[in-house]
Amino acid sequence: MNLKTIISLFLISLGITTSAQEISILRSSLVGNRIAEFIPKGFDKNKTPSLILASEPKSKSKLPSDWPLVPEFTLKNQKASAVLKLSGNISLYGGGEVTGPLLRNGQSIKLWNTDTGAYSVENGKRLYQTHPWVMGVREDGSAFGIIFDSTWKAELITNSNQIIYNSEGALFRVYIIDRKSPQEVIKGLSELTGTIKLPPRWALGYHQCRFSYDSEKRVMEIADKFREKKIPCDVIWMDIDYMRGYRVFTFDSIRFRNPKILNDNLHKKGFRAVYMIDPGVKVDKDYAVYNSGTQNDVWVKQNNGEEYHGKVWPGDCAFPDFTSPKTRNWWGGLYKDFLNTGIDGVWNDMNEPAVNDNDFPEDKRLGTMPYDTPHKGGGNLPQGSHLLYHNAYGRLMVEASYNGILKTNPDKRPFLLTRSNLLGGQRYAATWTGDNYAGWDHLKLSVPMSLTLGLSGQPFNGPDIGGFLGNTDGDLWANWLGFGAFMPFARGHACAGTNDKEPWAYGAEIEKTSRIALERRYRLLPYLYTLFYESSNTGMPVMAPVFFADAKDSQLRAEEQAFLLGENLLVVPAFAKNPILPSGIWEELSLVDGDKQDKYQAKLSIKGGSIIPAGKIIQNAGENSFDPLSLLVCLDKDGKAKGNLYLDEGDGFGFEKQDYALLIFTAVKKDNTVVVKLSDQIGKRNSSQDIKEIVVNLIFEGKTYTGTGTLKDGIKIALK
Repeated sequence: MNLKTIISLFLISLGITTSAQEISILRSSLVGNRIAEFIPKGFDKNKTPSLILASEPKSKSKLPSDWPLVPEFTLKNQKASAVLKLSGNISLYGGGEVTGPLLRNGQSIKLWNTDTGAYSVENGKRLYQTHPWVMGVREDGSAFGIIFDSTWKAELITNSNQIIYNSEGALFRVYIIDRKSPQEVIKGLSELTGTIKLPPRWALGYHQCRFSYDSEKRVMEIADKFREKKIPCDVIWMDIDYMRGYRVFTFDSIRFRNPKILNDNLHKKGFRAVYMIDPGVKVDKDYAVYNSGTQNDVWVKQNNGEEYHGKVWPGDCAFPDFTSPKTRNWWGGLYKDFLNTGIDGVWNDMNEPAVNDNDFPEDKRLGTMPYDTPHKGGGNLPQGSHLLYHNAYGRLMVEASYNGILKTNPDKRPFLLTRSNLLGGQRYAATWTGDNYAGWDHLKLSVPMSLTLGLSGQPFNGPDIGGFLGNTDGDLWANWLGFGAFMPFARGHACAGTNDKEPWAYGAEIEKTSRIALERRYRLLPYLYTLFYESSNTGMPVMAPVFFADAKDSQLRAEEQAFLLGENLLVVPAFAKNPILPSGIWEELSLVDGDKQDKYQAKLSIKGGSIIPAGKIIQNAGENSFDPLSLLVCLDKDGKAKGNLYLDEGDGFGFEKQDYALLIFTAVKKDNTVVVKLSDQIGKRNSSQDIKEIVVNLIFEGKTYTGTGTLKDGIKIALK
């Protein structure tokens, strides 16, 4: 026996292998329509619990013998991997929150949620969220998707001939969806991981934020300025400086001494208020939240049983162990008094969790808890290390927050934004793309980032418009807002120490173009709200890549400047250079006087065969959009068009009891006359209480024809 063999046997005896061990598949089956589950031999849910799936899948039938996509599992040094080998010319997408191109062939990312200002950690290969998911689109337009159902620290590699998932933990399950189109694959993803909850209508308006508007007086100055200048806006955000010494669930006794009055005053002006809550709780024996957490034994502890403390904004902090159901219930209960001040929404930040561990030696700095920090688990979650639960920490936090918010205000739809999340976490919170930079590279990057999140099950997302870090000039701001106004989540934000980044901060010309951009968004609120309703049911992205218009057109596969809003609206940002656009009938739209002539505005085009509902210009989503309702109509080659409009109260849960109306409009051309009418309605809501009059704008061969009428009668338009 040679020395090499002796060393190898010794390493094996210690559980250390020098080569990967192939792991056979214990069980495979279909758990849905063209959705396959693969369970490797040795899989143990107590080592790799699922925090991704909305519910435990149930086997429905055997896997067909001709199933084309089967993963290969391996184990090396107790670290599990899976590979899906590919054949043919396949375009790869997904991975969730990623930098880089929309088309993910030849890319790799690290799945370890990280506070990464300006996406600077590991050259942007590691961001705030974990989405172990890839979608592939074949040449014929059919598609597949693969979920690696694991929260362990990992690397995801998307080569053209194989998809590789290397974890630093135990064996995991794999789910593969194989369907006729990318859209059907995304629907399959939502069948496994769930969809967003229908948000309140106000959340689709424009949001204004800064780190920080540092007093009640400053907040009201911002609100008053929006109304004075007639620039539409729905939400003002409070960053951490509203707190008393950064203690969560408190208010500064001088600068924010009357939060109830502040929030009431915002409401009177048509604004909503969103406040930040971080997970780190200041270690302070005179602080009620810390004392309550200690008494309820909710804190993450070290291996020696002592509280784990890490430095965040308040200094030394304790962290709730959200793996415990008791902790999640305790955390949710903290929102009652907080929200009773009139707060409308919550922002969970720093929840990777981010820890400023600069007291540690350079080679020991992790930016979070040590890997071996234990989590107690409970319910259906086992005890486990931070290496297992880190990527799920933010996801468990937003579950606790969402449930606490809903329990406090059971008649209102929660609005919750999170920085950190996990695939499937869209069930609880919207997201934004983190602390970006005020530069043209990040402006352009924001489109593929948001598209990729939408392709990974999270349709309610967007960037910090204008860039969070660094100063923003008027040209950059206006270009960003010109297309950012059409992203699902539209919020302007700015870091402390940077210049003012409100729409009026750059002079009269940029103020005017900002107003136009936001007026365009608000005119499209009826369409946006309809898209969100559809997304809450099907999981379809609100903002989609242009290849969704024709999955067989290979030229569209890499286009990442232009994008679709729903199926029927094409958005081409002003910065776009030679974008590859879908073929067919697309007619350019004008929504606001002067928008076509404004160099900063994105070009909007309506698809042939579609009807898009639009409202009048309003200053906030609480105003009546439908006085009148506009229908923007573009006929297909056969002279027909169709479109939907979803209506409900805009908040609350009456829609779950049929208090909604889904209106289906059609248009048909016969000779030189087009008739537009309401062809069907789903739901019990009396739509005439919302809509009194309809204005039809028919765009036909570059000209616009207008007609008016009511829901009861078809509207006839003569083509002169």
